[in-house]
Amino acid sequence: MKQISVLDTSICSSNLGDQIIMDSVNKILEPLFADALFIRMPTHDVIFRTSYGLIKRSAFTLVGGTNLLSSNMNSYNQWKVGLWDSLFIRDIILMGVGWWQYQKSANLYTKILYQRILSKDYLHSVRDGYTEKQLRAVGFENVINTACPTMWMLNEEHCQQIPQNKAESVLVTFTEYNQKKEYDRKLIDLLLTKYENVYFWTQQPKDYPHMQALGGESVIYLSPSLNALDTLLQKKDVDYIGTRLHAGIRALQHQRRTLILAVDNRALEIANDTNLPVIRREDLEAIASWITTPSETHITLPQENIKTWTQQFVS
Repeated sequence: MKQISVLDTSICSSNLGDQIIMDSVNKILEPLFADALFIRMPTHDVIFRTSYGLIKRSAFTLVGGTNLLSSNMNSYNQWKVGLWDSLFIRDIILMGVGWWQYQKSANLYTKILYQRILSKDYLHSVRDGYTEKQLRAVGFENVINTACPTMWMLNEEHCQQIPQNKAESVLVTFTEYNQKKEYDRKLIDLLLTKYENVYFWTQQPKDYPHMQALGGESVIYLSPSLNALDTLLQKKDVDYIGTRLHAGIRALQHQRRTLILAVDNRALEIANDTNLPVIRREDLEAIASWITTPSETHITLPQENIKTWTQQFVS
């Protein structure tokens, strides 16, 4: 029986978007390694002796999604791994991982760390072209752009079932680490005039007080859980308009008309590669036009790259 270690980005994370990512990662990996025993350990917290031993005994160790990579891992590291860990863990394989933000080239510490812990034999899957470029600059030629695993189900047949016309209600999200009251308030005012109901989902703790300050009791607050989000998307006629990338992709998974508002490099880079429906948060005129203008959803996936990455594990 194979043992597979999964570095799980949803453990020790206050961001429910990581649960969305890992839900898709698990749905892909479990049938891929149908007879394997999966062991999960955190990326957002340090690991020690027990994890080292489990990883050493695993056939594969994969890290699932989110923007874990950065150019200066010695000073900013969402992924809590360092040179000490590299004495014990090697050959980690990336699955849909992204670069934290637009940054300069990786520093020497980061290059050494990645060279020591990341596999040189298996293909790494990254979620956008920018991340692919950054990893190649560090010295990895075994990297391909597969888009985010949350998107792998968004094929042409799936997207054809997404409505083209405005829904009765709308689901909105905001981002706690990139709040812009001026733009966010204007967005809420616009949505309240265009939709019968405005729902709000809290993806991280500070999202909620931000929405309270902007919309008060004029919006309907969902419970801060993935189940509450899924229930709304399953049962209500809603559009999605928000700054949360993975809440937007979750809406697309549920075949809901979706517009993601870009606040950083993540949505913009993925949109450049896949035609994900993204508009900059500041462009209120374009947002208003999207609400009232019928539009089709066409996601372009790197299907050959996805197949190549998954097939490398099929013996």
